[in-house]
Amino acid sequence: MTDGRTTGTARAFELLEPLVQAATVRVHAPPGGYDNPGSHRTGPTWGSGFFIAPGWVLTCAHVVGEGGAAVRLTGREVGITFHSGRPRPGGPGAPGAVTGTVTGRVECVLPERLEERRPGRHALWDLPDLALIRVLAPVSHTCVWLTDRSRPRFDEVAYFGCTEDLGTPEITGRTTRLRGTAGNGAAIRLADDDEIDPGMSGGPVVDLARGEVVGVVKARRHTGGGGLAVSVVQLRTLPMPARGQTGLYRRIMQAHDLYHYDQHLSDLDNRRTWTDLHGELPPQEHDPYGGRGRLTPGERTTLCGLLAELPPPSSSEAVRALVEAVRGEEPDPQPPAPLSWRDGLGLLHDPPGGTGEAAAMLRYATDVSVAEYREPPTPGADEELWDWVRATAERLWRPLRRELGERHERGLAERERRRRASAGRTAGGPARRAGGLPPGASVLLEVWAHGWEHLYDWRVSVLAGPAHPGRLTPVDSGVRATVAALPERLRAPLAEAFRRCDTHLAAALLEVAVAPELFGLAVEDWVVAGGVPLGVQRPVVLRHPGGPDCHVSGDHPGGPDTHAPDTHPADHESSRAAARWARVQAGPLQDERADCAGGRPRAPSAAWLSGLPDNTVPVHCRAADQEPTLGSLHAVRDAGYGVAVTRRPPPDPGVSCAPFHRGLREELADAGRAEVLPVRLQTLRGRAYGADPDAYWAAGAGLVWEDPARPLPDVEPLHGDL
Repeated sequence: MTDGRTTGTARAFELLEPLVQAATVRVHAPPGGYDNPGSHRTGPTWGSGFFIAPGWVLTCAHVVGEGGAAVRLTGREVGITFHSGRPRPGGPGAPGAVTGTVTGRVECVLPERLEERRPGRHALWDLPDLALIRVLAPVSHTCVWLTDRSRPRFDEVAYFGCTEDLGTPEITGRTTRLRGTAGNGAAIRLADDDEIDPGMSGGPVVDLARGEVVGVVKARRHTGGGGLAVSVVQLRTLPMPARGQTGLYRRIMQAHDLYHYDQHLSDLDNRRTWTDLHGELPPQEHDPYGGRGRLTPGERTTLCGLLAELPPPSSSEAVRALVEAVRGEEPDPQPPAPLSWRDGLGLLHDPPGGTGEAAAMLRYATDVSVAEYREPPTPGADEELWDWVRATAERLWRPLRRELGERHERGLAERERRRRASAGRTAGGPARRAGGLPPGASVLLEVWAHGWEHLYDWRVSVLAGPAHPGRLTPVDSGVRATVAALPERLRAPLAEAFRRCDTHLAAALLEVAVAPELFGLAVEDWVVAGGVPLGVQRPVVLRHPGGPDCHVSGDHPGGPDTHAPDTHPADHESSRAAARWARVQAGPLQDERADCAGGRPRAPSAAWLSGLPDNTVPVHCRAADQEPTLGSLHAVRDAGYGVAVTRRPPPDPGVSCAPFHRGLREELADAGRAEVLPVRLQTLRGRAYGADPDAYWAAGAGLVWEDPARPLPDVEPLHGDL
C-alpha cells in the first residue's frame, strides 16, 4: 500500500522541489542606490542560477552576458535575488520565508575565450557556457547537491528556473527525461516533455532518481519543447591555478561538501537536508547485497565531508591511480579529469567484478587516508578518515574489515618509506634534481601530415612516466585540420590533458612527436589557456615519432657492417644511444653546429657525427623541412644522439645565425647538464615573451628530447577520410 502518498518520480519531485527552489536564484541587473531588495526595480530577468557552495552561484555565461556585448564578463557585477528557505523572524509560525537581493561579481566564465569571441545575438554560446558568481555579502541560503559521476544517467530529471507565468518572477520546476549527450559529453539533451521558458537558462537540472544536480539549463529548441543543458562536471575545466595554489574548482567543491557535512551533523533545527532527502527517495535500483552494497546517504555525506577536510591531491593522475588500484582496471578515460578526492568516488559507482560500491569506496577511502598530499593535513584529519572507515566497515563483512586493516597498514609503511626517501626535499614533491623534469606523466601530441594536401591528423594522449614505460591513455584525436586550424582544434584536448598531468608543484611536460619536417610547427607559441603561450607555461620538447629505435640505418660506422655477428643492429644502436644519453645528462655539454659551417649550410657525414664526443649537443639553425637540415636530423638520431637543438627559420632568412649559436653556447655551458635544458628553454621563452632583448636570440628554438625512460608506444597514425 502507498498510504495515500504519491510514488516514483512524482514523489521524488515532491521531495526535491522545496530544496531546489530554495537554492535557485534569479539573475538580473545589480541593485542600485536604495532600491528595496527584491522589488521590481531590479529590472527584467536575465536568467537563473543556483547556489553550489556558500557564497557561490553557478549559471550560464550567456546569462551574465545580457545587457551589452561590449561589457567584460569576468568582474562584472550582477544582481542575485534568492529565497533563503528559512522562516521569517517571529517564529516557526511566521508566514513566508526571507527573500533578498544581493550583488554578485562574475569570478570567471567558461570557456575563457568568450571574453574575446562572443556569438551574435540569439546564437548559441560555445560550450561549456558556464559562469561562476561570487556573492559580495554574507547571506544565509541553501545549496544544491552536485553529482560526483562523470557521466549522467539517462533517467527522469526535473529542471528549475525563473518564470513569469502569473505575471511576477518565481522559481518553478518541470519534469522531463535525458535523451543523450552532445559536445563530447559537455552538453545533455533534454526531452520535449515540456517547454523551457525564457529566464530558465542557468537553472539546475536534477536527477530525480538520485537527488543530485547533473546539469545547468542552457537552451531551448525553437520548435517544440526540450533543449540543452550543460553537464555540471564541466566545472572541472575551470582554469588551473598557479603552482602551489589551490584551484577554484577544488576550493568550491571543498566548500560544497563541508556545507552538506555540517548540515547533516547539525541538530539546531529539524528542517530537511539533502542527506535526509536522499534517504527518503523511492528506491530505484535493487541492491544485490541486501543493503550492504552501497553506502547510506548519511555515510556518503560524511565520507565526502571527511575527504574535504584533507588537502587536495597533488594531481589528477594521483586520483586515477588510487581508483585503478581499487577497481582493478583503468577508470573511464573520458574527460574531464578527476581533480578532487570526491571525483574519485564518482568513478567507483558500479565497479566491475560484482564488487559492491560500499566496499570499493571504503577501500578507496583507506588508500586516501595514507596517500601523499600536496601539503601536510590538519593534525588528525587522516586518522579521523581511517577511524570512520573502520567504524563503517563494522556493518559490512568481516573479511572486508580485515582486508581494510591490512591495506591501511601497508599504506602507512609505504608512506613512511616515501617520507624517508624524500627527506631534504619538499613534502609531496617529485624525486628530481633541481631544475630537472618531474618524473610523472607527460602530455603527448602527435601530428601527421597528409602529404601534398597540407592537412594534418592529430592525437593527444597522456604518456605515463618512467614508472609505467610506454603506457598511453588517449584523450582525443582528429583528422584533416589545416595548420592554421590546429591551435583551435587542439585547445580543449590539450587543456584536458594538462589537467590530468599537472601537479601543484610543476607543469607537465608537453612532448610533440612529429616527423622532422614538422619540427617547425610553432606549438610552443599556441595559447591554450590563460592567454600565455604554451612554451612559457611549461616545458615543450620534440620527439621523433615511433620511439627511439625508428629510422635506424646502417650507412654509417657502427651500423650493421661493424657490429658483432651475434648482436642485433637495433640492440647495438640502442646501447650506443643509451650511452650517449647518460653522458649528456651528466654533462658538461659541448655544442656542435650540425647543419652549417661559418654560416653556410652543410650536410654532415655519418662518420663525422658518430665520431663526436658523447656529451655533444648537435645544433641545427635552419628550417627543419629543408636539406641539409632534414637529413642532418635523421643522421643525428641514427648516430644515437637523444638531445639536439633546432629552431624555426627567423622572419628574415638573411639574418646571421651567429647570435643564435653564441647564445646557445653560453646557455649550454651555464646549464652544465642536459637534464635541465627543457626547463631552461622554457625560462628563455618566458624572458623573450616578457620582452627581454637578451633572450630574443632564442625565438623559435626547439629541443629534441628522446628520453629512453619515456618510450613512445608503437601506435599506428590516424588516417583521414579517403
